[in-house]
Amino acid sequence: MKKINVEDKLKELGIKLPEVPIPVGSYIPAKISGNLAFTSGQSAKINGVRHYVGKVGKEITIKEGYLAAYEATLNCLVALKQAIGSLDKITNIVKVVGFVNSASGFNRQPDVINGCSDLLLKLYGKNGKHARSAVGVAELPYNISVEIEMIVEIERN
Repeated sequence: MKKINVEDKLKELGIKLPEVPIPVGSYIPAKISGNLAFTSGQSAKINGVRHYVGKVGKEITIKEGYLAAYEATLNCLVALKQAIGSLDKITNIVKVVGFVNSASGFNRQPDVINGCSDLLLKLYGKNGKHARSAVGVAELPYNISVEIEMIVEIERN
């Protein structure tokens, strides 16, 4: 696979990674197993401040949900960076699972989770193409609007 220089790509795009999210329970932000790394579910809580709280389709618009997915993805990336040392060690985005705190009757979860997928494609190009689930749920912890989990392939030394 072609080597991606994501650290430089982030700088080019003017994207600054947030601080590593502090878990709100008994878990770690990311875990490595073999040549895969898994993130815990991440939200749009940036540097300790929750963004986009509420149900998409009610308190939160699709555009705001998209931005929540984007910010949750930044938290996934920074959790992965902490676990593996550099985002450049990610060789392939394997799977994304996106949960959307959905108002009754809201069914545009894929449009919301595109906030994650679009960012990963921008950063990793063809290696950013991934399998994905976009799931509508009745509630998410602390009334967050979006939660993102990722599975990525990494190079091991």
